[in-house]
Amino acid sequence: MTAAYLQEYAPIFYVLAGILGLMLGSFMNVVVYRLPRKLSVVRPRSFCPRCRRAIPWYENIPVASYVILRGRCRGCGAPISARYPIIEGAGGALAVLAVARFGFTLDALIAYAFLMALLAITIIDWEFRIIPDEISIPFIAIGIAWAALGPGRTILDACLGALAAGGGLWAIAALYKLVRHEEGLGGGDVKLMAMVGACLGLKLVLVVLLLGSFAGTVYGLALMRSGKTARTAVAFGSFLAPAAAVSLLVGTRILAWYFSAF
Repeated sequence: MTAAYLQEYAPIFYVLAGILGLMLGSFMNVVVYRLPRKLSVVRPRSFCPRCRRAIPWYENIPVASYVILRGRCRGCGAPISARYPIIEGAGGALAVLAVARFGFTLDALIAYAFLMALLAITIIDWEFRIIPDEISIPFIAIGIAWAALGPGRTILDACLGALAAGGGLWAIAALYKLVRHEEGLGGGDVKLMAMVGACLGLKLVLVVLLLGSFAGTVYGLALMRSGKTARTAVAFGSFLAPAAAVSLLVGTRILAWYFSAF
């Protein structure tokens, strides 16, 4: 397809991207529910967590089914978490953003997969305080392969990004444990940053760490104001992952703005 053709029919392609994203967002609901519980994401088909009733396809239409069913299971009447349509909507929105950022290219497809992986990590880490290796480790390889396919980065940049981000966070965790004699950062955070470094490259790692640390600090201070102690566990991955998503979409602009200010 020529550039002129894509330009002429761009609104249609954006709509199609959004619809596909909604469908993949529905699958992401399966991933974030089953993966941390060590369940297969393939079988059985979608079911109600309370009554275990299999959900037919016409009750599993992204966002629309939630509205039609008024947020309740048709079988047992149990409330359906609002998280389901939110994740589905996020899947559609991220697809449109990936296309807006990278155009109708292979880069947009890989970027979207990366964004959805970050979405899953954010939710799983927030709820379970774990970051599944099934997500982070494969995306280290995907990030390196992505660098090999595109002209924007090199394999060396991807490898250095993974080593600097993962290794740097591992060193901080090891130093914290040496000084405080307790775990400060989990191994999942280290693998997450290795994944981020491989997919974004060395330059954007700093943006991720700054944004993630700032958001995590603000949240930690809010917890302390509410009466929590400084030792309250914080799911750091739930701040790093969104920071990585922001960095993918506008990280180069953030860097350009930062360096222009000095």
